Amino acid sequence: MTKFSKIILFVSFLFFVSGGIFFYINSQKSTPYFYEDDAYTNTLKNGHEEVVKTDSGITGQRRTVITETVKKVSPAVVGINVTEIMQYQSPFYNDPFFRQFFGDEGIYSQKVKELGSGFIISPDGYIVTNDHVAGNASQITVTLTNGEQYDAKLIGTDHASDISLVKINDKNLPFVTLGNSDDEIIGEWVIALGNPFGLFEINDKPTVTVGVISAIGMNLEPIDNRYYLNMIQTDAAINGGNSGGPLVNSLGQVIGMNTLIYTASGVKGNIGLGFAIPINKVKRIITELKEHGKINRNFDVGLGVQSVDENLAKAYGLPSTKGAIVTQVVPGSPAAKCGIKVRDIIIQVDNYHITNQETLISVFQEFRAGQKVKIKLLRDDKEISTTMTLDRR
Repeated sequence: MTKFSKIILFVSFLFFVSGGIFFYINSQKSTPYFYEDDAYTNTLKNGHEEVVKTDSGITGQRRTVITETVKKVSPAVVGINVTEIMQYQSPFYNDPFFRQFFGDEGIYSQKVKELGSGFIISPDGYIVTNDHVAGNASQITVTLTNGEQYDAKLIGTDHASDISLVKINDKNLPFVTLGNSDDEIIGEWVIALGNPFGLFEINDKPTVTVGVISAIGMNLEPIDNRYYLNMIQTDAAINGGNSGGPLVNSLGQVIGMNTLIYTASGVKGNIGLGFAIPINKVKRIITELKEHGKINRNFDVGLGVQSVDENLAKAYGLPSTKGAIVTQVVPGSPAAKCGIKVRDIIIQVDNYHITNQETLISVFQEFRAGQKVKIKLLRDDKEISTTMTLDRR
């Protein structure tokens, strides 16, 4: 046997022995080893996975900033049930022929029950919700996450901004932290909490949906003389009954109040277009409601306006149809005093860009008597700036 053959034989022997040892050691193990550290272990027994967990392991990994925020905010979210007295008029009431038989019985009242959401903002029981939830309520019942129910008092409401302030009598209640909606970031995670479809009543817990801020500064068309400016758009699902609930960032701060959704024709429920009132606006309104019970917009700018359509834009040589054209100026009014003239086109009020007549009307709901407002307008193809003082009526 040559020297080379001996070397090959020796190497083969070592390989055979080491393989046998490896096979023997592994065959003596009842369970294969997968992973182990001080936090948790994974094992296999009888073909089934058994997971031994601690808070710092898999369970800890499931606890995200989202789950911790929900845990923090949920106790301050409430369900709101209201009873309204609605008046209805018979279609025959204005007919003289039928009135001689029925008199004034053509107008009648009926109790209507509605529901919504809200959130506690102070330990002594102040709660914020929408005006379209509680503004016309004759009776308000608030349900907390511990199942306790309270009769609530309407402190004040503002139809134009769709914000109401109610109160329950108790102390040391859980309450939310109000954030700064001017610091919101498009694309950041947000959480919508509330009482969609009355589900809060099933287990006294708010429903949670998660999404991102899709857009900010959204100026929407008025709905029932309610004006929605600088709205926060989110794809977190907002459905019927969510109105008045908080929209929360990942720090557990309320940055908006869930208010409305846009739904395509023939589609029921959420399609990813939900809107919340910025919390900074909510703060301003509830401060006034707490002090006065209402919002005093006791001024009149003295303007008549209409939206700019394609024909007007073509006649004035405008690049777009954005703006509101002045059709009337009342003598001696704030508009007259600041030099606005008929045929001027208002394109901006303070930081609000005016797209049409409705936007202009909505913007003036943001101001109060005595304030000075910067106006930017077009006149004879020139941009002019002026300042209007909102004189008290």
